[in-house]
Amino acid sequence: MIASPRPIRVLHSLPSRISPFRWRPRTRFALLASGVCVLTATGVLAASGPASADTSVNVHYAVTGTTFIAKLRTTVNLGSGTLASTVDLTTGVSESTLTLPPATVSVKEFGLIPVTATTEMIQNGPAAGTVNFSTNTIASTASVTLKITNLTIFGLRLPVGNNCQTSPFTIGISSGPGFTINAGGPVNGTYTIPAFHNCGLNTLLLNLTIPGSGNTLNLTLGQLQLG
Repeated sequence: MIASPRPIRVLHSLPSRISPFRWRPRTRFALLASGVCVLTATGVLAASGPASADTSVNVHYAVTGTTFIAKLRTTVNLGSGTLASTVDLTTGVSESTLTLPPATVSVKEFGLIPVTATTEMIQNGPAAGTVNFSTNTIASTASVTLKITNLTIFGLRLPVGNNCQTSPFTIGISSGPGFTINAGGPVNGTYTIPAFHNCGLNTLLLNLTIPGSGNTLNLTLGQLQLG
C-alpha cells in the first residue's frame, strides 16, 4: 500500500519577530535578496568589516531623488541613479555605493541675478546602515562631499577650479511611510552643508549662498534586484 504524499507547507508571511542570528541560510538569503539593499539608500551603508564571500549577496536597485537646499529655497532634481550593495547574510551588515549624475541648480540671487551651478555629491567610501525586518524599516548614514564643477552668473562662466568643494559631512536617512523592504519606497533625511573651499574668488559668493542647515534629501527606491 502506497502512502499518500505529505502536503507541502507554503510560507505566506514571516513571523513578526525573527532573530537575525537564528535565520536559516536559505531564509536569510530570501529575505536579504528581496529587501536588504534598501538599507543603503542612499542611501548608504558600510560594514564594520568586509563581508566574507560565502555569507554575502550582491543586490542593486534603481533610485531617483531630489534635495532641498534651504538657503537657496530651491529643490534640486538629482536625476536617476543606481544603488549597489553587498549584504552579509550572517550579520545583516551591508556595504553600498550610491551613484547619481551631476545635478544643476538654477536660482535668482536677490530675486534678480541668475546663477547656475553644476554640482556633484561625492560619497566618501561605502555607507553604513541597518535593516529591521520586523518593522520593515531601514536607516543609514553616509559621509559625502559636495563639489561645484561649473558656475555661471548672467550666463558668464566663472572659474572655480578643480577642487571647489565642502569638507566631508554626514547625511542620515531612514525609510518613510509606505516603504517596504521588498518594493522600496521613500527614504528621507536631513543634513547640514559646511563651507566651501578652494573655489578661487568665488569662494565667498558660494559660502554666502549655499552652506547651512535644514537641507533635506528625498530618495525613492525601486524594486530590489539581485546582482
